[in-house]
Amino acid sequence: MSESGKLGGGLIPLNELLGGMDGESCGIDGCVPASGNAESSAVSTAKTKIILPGSTIGILGGGQLGRMMANAGSAMGYRFVVLDPTPDAPCGQVADQIVAAYDDREAAHELAKRSDVITYEFENVDADVAAMLMKESYVPQGSELLYTTQHRLREKHAIEAAGVKVAPYSEIRSVEELREAVRRFGLPSVLKTATGGYDGKGQWVIRSEAEIEEAYETLSRARTELVLEQFIRFEKELSVIAARSPQGEIRTFPAAENIHVDNILHLSIVPARIDVQLQREAEELAARIAEGLGVVGLIAVELFLTAGGELFVNELAPRPHNSGHYTMEACRTSQFEQHVRAVCGLPLGDTSLMTPVVMVNVLGEHVEPLLALMAEADEAAQRLGVAAKVHLYGKHEAKHKRKMGHVNVLAADTEAALAWISETNIWKD
Repeated sequence: MSESGKLGGGLIPLNELLGGMDGESCGIDGCVPASGNAESSAVSTAKTKIILPGSTIGILGGGQLGRMMANAGSAMGYRFVVLDPTPDAPCGQVADQIVAAYDDREAAHELAKRSDVITYEFENVDADVAAMLMKESYVPQGSELLYTTQHRLREKHAIEAAGVKVAPYSEIRSVEELREAVRRFGLPSVLKTATGGYDGKGQWVIRSEAEIEEAYETLSRARTELVLEQFIRFEKELSVIAARSPQGEIRTFPAAENIHVDNILHLSIVPARIDVQLQREAEELAARIAEGLGVVGLIAVELFLTAGGELFVNELAPRPHNSGHYTMEACRTSQFEQHVRAVCGLPLGDTSLMTPVVMVNVLGEHVEPLLALMAEADEAAQRLGVAAKVHLYGKHEAKHKRKMGHVNVLAADTEAALAWISETNIWKD
């Protein structure tokens, strides 16, 4: 499913929105100058604001997702300002940057003052700061979705409320509760912290009863609730990026088949190597979650596919997602342009896949061999008929296992793309 129709609210056609450009914002209330502040550049309707090119988008978080969002939005004519504590952050290299901690309220005030609309590029932004910004600026994503997805138990409750399955789980408050839940779910089971954790951090796969006490003591140090999940024996990991506008329009991108190495995403293969009915079901589940949670912007839905053909939601991310990077060259609209369109209240773009693609992540240990490859004629690419599109994020230190960039390998079929990745010898085991 590439789109589910309009689910509420009237849309203003894009040609009407952009009909009065040259520094003006035009809509049902006429045209106003786009002067760079929220009062003058946003066209208000009964349900939402339309933020037109020429306006400034503020981003909480200055990593690579913000960088690629700013690149996509700048091409449309938007300006960007980012709040991030790291000087010369990846996004700060392509946008104005306020260097401050995420919970710095004075810095947040400055971001609100300089922005017509504010979004975030990762979900561990301080929800209290997001709530404060809602009083001072326009934050169409709100703080409620952050509050929900920052906590695994709240997230699971919300997914279930949307009518979508998650793996059986139990809140864990003591080592005795953990022992009982492990007996109920069987081994292996997965113990996770309710907050924090990414790329495999904040979790422990319990494979024997002898590990129970150590797993509990280790993860309890995070001083947050714990949740035990039944281990799902899956055949494939999938993900779907869904976008929803404030007006209720929803579009989904094609499902990606994801392969992880050492708990870090390695490959996203599109089209996923599953039948068409399962692809459609995965995309429908993502649309249902986007609607049920009242998402504005993007939501990434990570899924497990079992041998019996069942789909279980693993996790959500309310932002652009690593597994959606393939959209940058392979789809008519990238996930980053789509996010900008959604938070600015524009009609959503066409998500059709134009070419098969495999996205491969570039970690710190891959940077030097990739740069060496780029300096020479790529015989393998010519022979296999693929086009390798390199994206590097501008991070200053290429640390081992650190995400430094990605390559989108466009090809006539995904097998050719996978063959190129293998032949380069960059991503060897």
